[in-house]
Amino acid sequence: MPDFVAFYAVIIVMFPMGYFLFASVSFLFVDLGVPEVTRLLRGLFNAYFLMVAVTAFVAVLAFAATGRIVFAVGMCLLGAFSIVARRWFLQRMDAQQSAWEAGNPNSVRQFRALHLGGMAANVLQLGVIMASVPFVV
Repeated sequence: MPDFVAFYAVIIVMFPMGYFLFASVSFLFVDLGVPEVTRLLRGLFNAYFLMVAVTAFVAVLAFAATGRIVFAVGMCLLGAFSIVARRWFLQRMDAQQSAWEAGNPNSVRQFRALHLGGMAANVLQLGVIMASVPFVV
């Protein structure tokens, strides 16, 4: 397999991460106490983790085909992390949304903390992947 296949695989993995980075910033400027907003943010997290997992496992195949086993393992870990993180984040988001409906005033703040934590994890992952691009090519 040519080297550009591995490069394109990295770009494809970075696409959902970049999209999430830009889309999640808009939620910093809205009130998370509105049920429709929290459902939309939950849906964004759900789609983000699914897309990263799918693209990471496609990248595993591309890296394995080009003989870059270390990068294939890294992408496999990213995909596995996305699957685990999706479940973890969505369970906590659902719990905070239920707590808000039950009248807990701290739930919106904790929901915001989940949002910021997800953004931070995304930026960290995206930074690591962007830093590895020169080694892929």
